[in-house]
Amino acid sequence: MKALATIGLLVLSNTFMVVAWYGHLKFHEWKWFNKLGLISIVLISWGIALFEYMFQVPANKIGFRENGGPFSLIQLKVIQEVITLVVFAIFTLVVFKTETFRTNHIISFIFLVLAVYFMFKK
Repeated sequence: MKALATIGLLVLSNTFMVVAWYGHLKFHEWKWFNKLGLISIVLISWGIALFEYMFQVPANKIGFRENGGPFSLIQLKVIQEVITLVVFAIFTLVVFKTETFRTNHIISFIFLVLAVYFMFKK
């Protein structure tokens, strides 16, 4: 149960992170965002990123082995990185229609899955 809670919180966290980091690149499509300066965009992104931390910190606390969770620190980091890349790929395909998913992307995801496999191998 702690493993699923950790992964679920990491997915939520990374969803907010991707929106905060890359969502502003689509702001130009909304008229009222066109008038905002860089500082305003940074503050909006920072506000979105606050939610990232609200899910990331509990995910790590719940999932960390020394707090009674199932994962080592290194395992938590690898899980988080894989989730980040998967969420980013989905976000890119859904929000930025100009991006394409190619064979080299599939191969890189296979290697990520292998990285997770070897990270958990005893």
